[in-house]
Amino acid sequence: MSKVKRLVADNPLVIFSKSSCSLSHSIKSLIRNFGANPTVYELDEISNGELVERELLGLGCSPSVPVVYIGKKLVGGSNEVMSLNMRSQLKPLLIEANAIWL
Repeated sequence: MSKVKRLVADNPLVIFSKSSCSLSHSIKSLIRNFGANPTVYELDEISNGELVERELLGLGCSPSVPVVYIGKKLVGGSNEVMSLNMRSQLKPLLIEANAIWL
């Protein structure tokens, strides 16, 4: 099993981020404003962060952060998450994945 799949396996909402990335900060804030408590992996702060980043790039994530998984499914980066939000589709995805409750 890949490192990314292992990190995503037990969490309904995962964000791969870097602590110095302003887009990552914006996506984390957006998602937390829905009341979600995502599992966040700061790739510049974890021991295997470079390996995880390379794997994310290999999955087609460009840039490598932020990357969001909802319900163990790759949603994408900031553009995809913002597009979902603009189309009012982000909140239903979070509810379906049990990342937030009403």
